[in-house]
Parts: sequence; structure tokens; C-alpha cells
Amino acid sequence: MKILGIETSCDETSAAVVLSDGRNFEVKSNIVSSQIKIHAKYGGVVPEVAARIHVEAILPVVEAALGKDGAKKIDAVAVAAGPGLITSLLVGNEVARILSYLWKKPLIGVNHMEAHIYANWLLNQKINFPVLCLVVSGGHTELILMRGHGKYEVIGETRDDAAGECFDKTAKILGLGYPGGPAIAAEAAKFTVQSSWFIEKLPRPMMATPDFDFSFSGLKTAVLYAARDLKNKYKMEEIIPAMAYEIQEAIVDVLIAKTMKAAKKYNVKTVMLAGGVSANKRLRERFVEAMKKELPGVEWSVPPFEYCTDNAAMVAAAGYFHAAKKDFTSWQKLKVDPNWEL
Repeated sequence: MKILGIETSCDETSAAVVLSDGRNFEVKSNIVSSQIKIHAKYGGVVPEVAARIHVEAILPVVEAALGKDGAKKIDAVAVAAGPGLITSLLVGNEVARILSYLWKKPLIGVNHMEAHIYANWLLNQKINFPVLCLVVSGGHTELILMRGHGKYEVIGETRDDAAGECFDKTAKILGLGYPGGPAIAAEAAKFTVQSSWFIEKLPRPMMATPDFDFSFSGLKTAVLYAARDLKNKYKMEEIIPAMAYEIQEAIVDVLIAKTMKAAKKYNVKTVMLAGGVSANKRLRERFVEAMKKELPGVEWSVPPFEYCTDNAAMVAAAGYFHAAKKDFTSWQKLKVDPNWEL
């Protein structure tokens, strides 16, 4: 089955063609047009601007993904229908509805967070249920238990800020660029033991609580106060690498601790990462280390970098499993939901 995926949840316009027989996935194309440089000057995504750029980019991106064969061999159209920015979602969904109608192809509305999870299936590696997935992005930080395809149980989530938002806000406090995650990671990479005396020990919120929820607002506040105090003693360029290193370690410590604890409690057979923040090199390293040390008999999966951030290949992958169950939506009834929860 060949699926055309479309993704416009936030500030990436993406279309992909993915072929699958249910056992293996082949990404025939995965075109992504990013708006990061445009929104960087605003310090974050501006919804109205994002939507206008989606309108300009969507058709060329879809055409590039389809290639010379066009829609001849497409079996279904899958589109991210939420959660996300409603004005951005509408662009991709209107195009998907029109293509479904014109081509007379089945239409699938996919949850954006579900799509992030299914990026792991694009690796064609062994994934056994039950599965625990840490989904971590700019707007979400969740631990999701899967007992089968399409069977989701949210066992932990953020009570306030998501990890990605914490990266963005703390980067802004330190005067770094947008997006904050890569900016913090780049500065943290400059950290050396010689500069360790600049480190301000930051809290690891809720890391030791018995539940699997997260909270990052307190960490953000701690960074604000620490940076304010250090500014009075040192030049910011002197302390930024050490502060960035400690911010990254604090976030990763909490994410890894909660994930390992949940994996052990639910006796899962596979643990996965997903979402934009899963592209963070330090998180990936620490995750693999923890899996090998604490859960040596459990399978694990980390998507390639290109499938961590928003892309349409992951939407097509999730769409395949809906299509296999004939879980389709008519083009007349497809609606976006900016707050769609799994």
C-alpha cells in the first residue's frame, strides 16, 4: 500500500510518499519546507505568518513528493488533523480533502502525536508490544503506553510547560536564538571542566515523585533567577556554556528517570523516543545508555533525526495502520482539532 502523507501542524510544510506491506516501510519521498529562519526573528512561531507560508508552499511540496508518477499509484491520503495550530492545520487538511475527492482515494485523519510515535516504525526494526513511548516536543511531554496498534494510554504528562518549551524559554533568558533546543545544545557542547565553577545547580522538578508526570516551569524560573544573579558577577558569554549544559542535563535527567521507572513498572517489551526534542543528541545518548544498563533485555528505538521533527513520512506511517483497518474519513467529514488528544 502506498500512502501520501501531508503535515502542516505548525511551521513545517511537508509531504511524503511511503510504501508498506505491513512488515516493512519504504520512504519513497519526504519533502520538508521549514519556516525556522522566518520565525527566528520573532523568537517563536507566529500562527498567521505560518499559515500564509503553508499556503504558498503546500502544492509545490506535494508535487515534489509525488514525483513524475503523480497520484497514479497512491492508495490513500493521510493528513495530520491535530493537535497543532488551527490555521496551519487547515491548510494541509483542505489540500488533503481536495486530493481525496479529485483522485477518489480514501482519506485518513491522523493525530500528530500518534504520527511522531509511528516514526519509529520507519526503521523496520523489531517492535514488540507492550510499548512505552516518551513523546517530547515543544508542546508535549508525555509517556504513552501502547498495548497494540492504535491502543494508547497516557500514563504521564506535563502539568505545565513541555520540555521543548523549557528549552525555548531558557534559551531566551540566556539571550540565545530560536529554536531553543538546538541553541542550548550548541552552547552545552562548549562546556568544559575548566568552566565548571560557573555551574549553578538547577532543580530536577518531580524527578523523584511516584507518578509519571512532568513539570518544567520551576526549572525555567530557576534559570531566570540564576542568570540574573550571575549577570551581576560575570559576563554572560563566560557563563552561558555552563548554564546551557546544566539546563540540558536537568531536563534529560528528569526525562530519563521517569521513562525508566515507567518501563519497569509496566514491564514493557519496547521503549521508544519520539517528537522534536528526541533529536537532542544528549537525550539520545543518555537514553541508549540507560536502556543498556537498566533494561538490558528490552528492545529500544530512536528515530533518525529527519523523522524526529515534524515530517509527513511519520504521518503516512501512522496512516498505513489506519488504512489496514479501513479506518477512513470521508472528505466531507474530515475536521481539524487543534487540541486533539490521544
